[in-house]
Parts: sequence; C-alpha cells; structure tokens
Amino acid sequence: MRLGLALGYWGRGPRPHDLALAREAERLDYRSVWTAESWGSDAFTPLTWIAAHTSRILLGTAVAQMAARTPTATAMHALTLDHLSGGRVLLGLGLSGPQVVEGWYGRPFPQSPLTATREYVDVVRQVLRREAPVALDGRFHPLPYTGPGATGLGRPLRSITHPRRAGLPVLLGAEGPRNVAQTARIADGWLPLYWSPSRTDLHTAALDAAPEGFMVAPLVQARLCADVAQGLRPVKAMLAFYIGGMGHAARNFHADLMGRMGYEEEARRVQRLFLAGRRDEAVGAVPDAFADEISLVGPRERIAERLDLWRAGPVTDLLVTAPDPGTLRLLAELNA
Repeated sequence: MRLGLALGYWGRGPRPHDLALAREAERLDYRSVWTAESWGSDAFTPLTWIAAHTSRILLGTAVAQMAARTPTATAMHALTLDHLSGGRVLLGLGLSGPQVVEGWYGRPFPQSPLTATREYVDVVRQVLRREAPVALDGRFHPLPYTGPGATGLGRPLRSITHPRRAGLPVLLGAEGPRNVAQTARIADGWLPLYWSPSRTDLHTAALDAAPEGFMVAPLVQARLCADVAQGLRPVKAMLAFYIGGMGHAARNFHADLMGRMGYEEEARRVQRLFLAGRRDEAVGAVPDAFADEISLVGPRERIAERLDLWRAGPVTDLLVTAPDPGTLRLLAELNA
C-alpha cells in the first residue's frame, strides 16, 4: 500500500504550511500529493505551485469537479500540467451534487449521472489519445455542439498540443454501488470518500470488473495524539459538514453512503441538526465509532495496529490528510 498526502481545498484563504507538507511528503517517499475544490479555491492552481517546488511526487486532483469545466477544458488543464511537471499528473474527477452543480456552477445536475460521467471520461480520453478530432454523439457532452442556439459552424477538433501521455490516469470519485461498478470499468482508479477497512465487503461486487493495476485510493484523516476522542473531533466536524451541509435534505449522497455503512438513523439525525443550524450538536451526534473506523487517530501503537487493517484489504494508495509533519513521518515509518 502506497501513501499519498491529501491537502484538500482551502478554507478562508491559502494554508501557509501546505507546500512544506508536500515537500516533506516527497522527502518521505510518499507517492502522491492531492488537491481538491468545492466552491472556493480550485484544484489545479495549487497543484501547479506544488509541481514547481517538487520533482518526483505524483500530482493528483481529488477531485476536480466535472461541472466546473467542460471535459475538453479539463483535459487541457491535465495535459498542460502533465507537461510542466514531467508526467506526474493523476486526474481525479467527480460529479459533486445538485447543491453545488446548480447552486454554484449554474448548471443542471444530470438526471443520468452515470451517463454524464461516462461521456465526460470518453471526451477526456479522446483528447489525451489524440488519435482523431474529438467527437461524441452524447446526451450531456456532445461534440460538436448542435443543440439550441448552435450556429451549425462547429467542427471536431484535435488538440494542438500533443499530450505527454496518452494514458494519463483518470480516477473517479464515486459513492453509489452502480457508480463504483462503472468506475471499475471505465477508469484507472477509484477515490472513495469514506472507507472502512472492516467493511470492504460492501465494494467486492462493484470492484469485480476492475483491471489489473486499478487504484483504490481512499482519503483518511490521520492524527498522532494521546487523546483519541480529541483527535476524532476534526473527523466528526468534517463528517457533520458533508452529511449535513453538502447536499439537500432529500438528496445527499454522503448521508446515503453513511446509511449504507450501517449508520442510517445517525446520518439522518446529523443531517437534521445541521440543517436546523445546530452545528455543534450535529458534530456531537456523529458516532465516535463511525469517525474512528474511517480514520487513523491516536497514539503510535494504536495507529500501527489499525494501519495493518488498511493494508490487508484492496487499498492500493492511502491518501492521508494529516495536520503535521510528525504524523506524516510516523505513517511513512509504519508503512515502510
């Protein structure tokens, strides 16, 4: 199991220690570093900054939101950064949810998410292969565009720039079983949001079609600390925000996933409290057991014991969100 550093997206502003953490991760032989986006900082610009200050570590987006860019624009970002970094890009993509797609990007959330994802990946792959002008008779991403308002003058185009790698890896963030199963068929890897090493049977069927070399790269919060309950507090805060705030009361993929993992009643309670503005109570309502099973928190011996569980399953790359170099060093030592 390889290690990656997951920096996520910015909050109020740039985090001054992100670059130092990325460089420390490279020194410790972490395989990859990952950035993200929600409705603030974008994924590609910080990754480009990191690329300029590192030389070996792979550069991943976990995830770049599909609604933010057309698939050709995303392919342009990826192939440009791949050239500038010497072939180090891992392109992680995700649909996000209706709240963000319609509320932030001003686009309709696709009624057939699997089809929209499949078309998006198809176009990105066509750009990167550069075998012919890009064309797709698609429902969501048709090229050339011939729908309402079209001039009729569009024609298929081939990228002017030759991509450095036709097989630049494409990974998908997916949560539902059908989405995960499609990811195994069309992508080079999967970026699970919540992963429990004790519940890998939830994904066995969906991953049956995965080819050799397929990446399973979950994100995990890690913290070396003496007080487990205190260490779990940031994990619970993250979960409350995603379960309560990242979606509508009637349609929240993160709450649905928590329910499938055995915490249906608890997920709905967290959601109700968060949406009612009782955020501290929502954080408190996140079960410690759930936060604990998807994270690596506590003293050295406890983290070492639990890390063995992660290594025993299908995870190929563990993407670690860690607040300090000491935690990064500990995981590198334990995983050596």
